[in-house]
Amino acid sequence: MIGIRTLRRCALLLAVAVLALPPSAHAYWRGGVFVGVAPPPVYVPPPVYVAPPVYVAPPAYYYPPPVVYAPSSPGTAGPPPAASACYAGPWVCPLPQVTPIGNACTCSGNGEQAWGRAR
Repeated sequence: MIGIRTLRRCALLLAVAVLALPPSAHAYWRGGVFVGVAPPPVYVPPPVYVAPPVYVAPPAYYYPPPVVYAPSSPGTAGPPPAASACYAGPWVCPLPQVTPIGNACTCSGNGEQAWGRAR
């Protein structure tokens, strides 16, 4: 039979072996304190509001720019420049008589008169 002394030795060896096993993982905080170097605090400035750009809608009407003629020097005024053709949409026809540039004129296209400007 096994003696009492041997049983005590086996129990002691078993207790030491159980204590030598690694501890089981714990999924909760055990109240430990971190001692070490912490990163410096970072200052975050408050957000800045930037107003949207101002948009001004164009007017609903349009005034064409004024026509500015070059001032003529005294004594050199002559006849206005003459046009050589009438431009009426897709048609271009020669002018039968001398006409200043920009005057209204007509061309016959598809058997009808088409209005245009002399150039």
